[in-house]
Amino acid sequence: MTKTFALFALTAVAEIVGCYLPYLWLKQGKSILLLIPAAASLALFAWLLSLHPTAAGRVYAAYGGVYIGTAIIWLWLVDGIKPTTWDLVGSAVAILGMAIIMLAPRGSSI
Repeated sequence: MTKTFALFALTAVAEIVGCYLPYLWLKQGKSILLLIPAAASLALFAWLLSLHPTAAGRVYAAYGGVYIGTAIIWLWLVDGIKPTTWDLVGSAVAILGMAIIMLAPRGSSI
């Protein structure tokens, strides 16, 4: 579980960086050259998603929970905005959802 979570977190950082750099160019007037590392980061993101050993749909659904938590950490560390209690509660719920998806016994249904 730790390996999966770490891979999801790294994947989320790659996606966020790949989207944040064009944001800096479009909204803050930074260099268009930021699109080069942004494209590389998004390629890394896609490759990292392919490393998970389970079905793609399940990976994408579970990844979403970790992405939410990582984005809240980004909000705090990069944007300099302290997360609210509701940000933290929402992130915890999303990560719990990821854990349920990834840890559920396979072959059983509700």
